[in-house]
This record gives sequence, structure tokens and C-alpha cells, in this order.
Amino acid sequence: MIRVLSIANQKGGVGKTTTCVNLAASLAATKRKVLLIDLDPQGNATMGCGVEKNDLKITTCDVLLGESSAFEAIIDAPDCGFDIMPGNEELTLSEVKLLQEIGREMKLRNALEAVKMNYDFILIDCPPSINMLTVNALTASDGVLIPMQCEYYALEGLSSLINTIDQIKMTVNPQLELYGLLRTMVDQRVNLSDEVSEQLINHFGEKVFRTMVPRNVTLAEAPSFGRPVLIHDRKSRGAIAYLALAGEMLRRGDEASKSIE
Repeated sequence: MIRVLSIANQKGGVGKTTTCVNLAASLAATKRKVLLIDLDPQGNATMGCGVEKNDLKITTCDVLLGESSAFEAIIDAPDCGFDIMPGNEELTLSEVKLLQEIGREMKLRNALEAVKMNYDFILIDCPPSINMLTVNALTASDGVLIPMQCEYYALEGLSSLINTIDQIKMTVNPQLELYGLLRTMVDQRVNLSDEVSEQLINHFGEKVFRTMVPRNVTLAEAPSFGRPVLIHDRKSRGAIAYLALAGEMLRRGDEASKSIE
């Protein structure tokens, strides 16, 4: 089953881009074909895959504006094992131009139709805000994976993102679902992490991934080398956590397929 996932949270600094890059690498390590789409104007996912964001000839911006096809924009992420549709600050321009377009929320979805059968997973790194870029990502997706820190402020921001998901589901994408919540930057020495985890599980149940991503120095330094942590240091706690997340996702997919049968 093809799974297009938006990795989204309007709160910055929660490990959204880190999750997108490292989950892509971990799924690719299980021999799945993966495409990462960088929809964040900061271009951090692009840089984290070893691609220089300022040297790009074609970006996600060109695809959204209909100036290039998705096929033309996709490149190989060097030594990462997956493909990437790179992005940079030009995406800010595309957001402004999209506001004047008819059917603006469907641009990414329509562009992906020609390539999505080539992949087992498509992961979209959303900007840390709910804007037209995020709406495009949610409209093109089957599900939303929300990375979040175990702190009270993170819980407050979660409700507005859930509301946006519900609005997209009711209007332009009825199949959209909350795929899961991933607890990131977890420090189990801090009682607050346990308290927030308990609240999340009480409210969202099995939507909360069992896998938790710990605070990890290696995970934090890998982007500066332009590679996923699995390539940087596959024995690190961060690499092990994202491999575990990939395994948990694949098991979920298998269980869903069996229930359909």
C-alpha cells in the first residue's frame, strides 16, 4: 500500500525535519523505495541529505507553480538510499503566488500523481506553521505523523493542528487521517516526560508510537555532516530509535493489510 505521510507540527524545534530525514533513511534501509519532499523554506531536510540548497536548478517551488514536473525535480540523495525533491527559500515565493491560484491546495497532490507509484513511502517535511504549503502537503497525504516533545506547551499546539487535519478531511481530502504521534527528544530522567507521555496515551491510545526518540548528541550533529544518523553512526541511540520506528510502521501496515483481507 502506498503511504504518503506529512511530517507536521506548527511548533518548531520538535524534531520534525530530523524525523523526516532519519525515517526516510531507516525505511530505505529495509529495502523500501522512499521519496522525501522538502516543503520547508528553510531547506534543512535538503541540507541534511547532503544536497546544497543554494545550488539547485529545480526545486519543490517549481513543481508547486507548475513550472517543472515532479519527475524533473526529484534527485538522488547522495549515499542516503532514497530520493529527494529538494526545497529552499524559494518556497516562500511559491506560497505567495499560490494564494492567487485556483485549486491552490491541490498543486502538490496533482504533481505527485505521475510519480507516486514508484515509491513505497513518500514523506513530506512541512514548514513549522499552518500555511498554504502545509495545506498542500495535507491534501496530498494519506496520513499525518506528528513529532512532539513531551512538554506542556507542545500539548497546547497539538489541538490546532488536529483541527486543521479535521478541516482538510472534511473538505478536500476525506482519506486523511492522524497516522501517529512520535515522542521526540525524550529524557526519561525528567518526570514531566512521563506525565505528558501518559496524557498522550490516555487521549490518543494506539496512535502514539511505542518508539520514543531520545535526546542524542549524535542525532543532533549528523545534519552538520549532511547525512542521516544511520549513515553517520548506525550504533547510536538515535539511529536505533528511528530504525525501531520504521519497523513499527511496517508492522502497522502489515496489520492493516490483514484486517482488510
